[in-house]
Amino acid sequence: MTDLRVGIGVDAHALEEDVPLVLGGVSIDYPRGLAGHSDGDVVAHALIDAILGAANLGDIGSLFPSGDEQYRGASSLDLLWEAYREVREAGWELVNADCVLIAEEPRIGDVRDEMCERLATALGVEPSRVSVRATTTDRLGFTGRGEGLAAHAVALLTR
Repeated sequence: MTDLRVGIGVDAHALEEDVPLVLGGVSIDYPRGLAGHSDGDVVAHALIDAILGAANLGDIGSLFPSGDEQYRGASSLDLLWEAYREVREAGWELVNADCVLIAEEPRIGDVRDEMCERLATALGVEPSRVSVRATTTDRLGFTGRGEGLAAHAVALLTR
């Protein structure tokens, strides 16, 4: 029997003025960006937690503490690459990942394929192994009110 593991990642950040918006490694033309110690990319952060969780290697905060200045403003794609390196060193390989952005806006249909490509490139896998989708909350909660964005990710690993 093949050894398989599933991990789930969740991330959320507040939107704030004068900050660039990065989602799935793609810069989005939007008037506000996500507050965060790194670039605040909720899609990449959720994916990092999903792969680390599946490999039982902790979470994004244990690997990249928000109090550590070396990660201030860091590209989340670089963090994803580093997290996946740890996962591979532990003997695991990504089968596939599914990421869901939770937001009323911005709409990501025009950049979804680019997000998949950038996340897959950071992981060193073909883009067909990474999907990115979006949903709304029909104006409910902090994402519905436009106060922030959230993302969920699921990753399947094999040994």
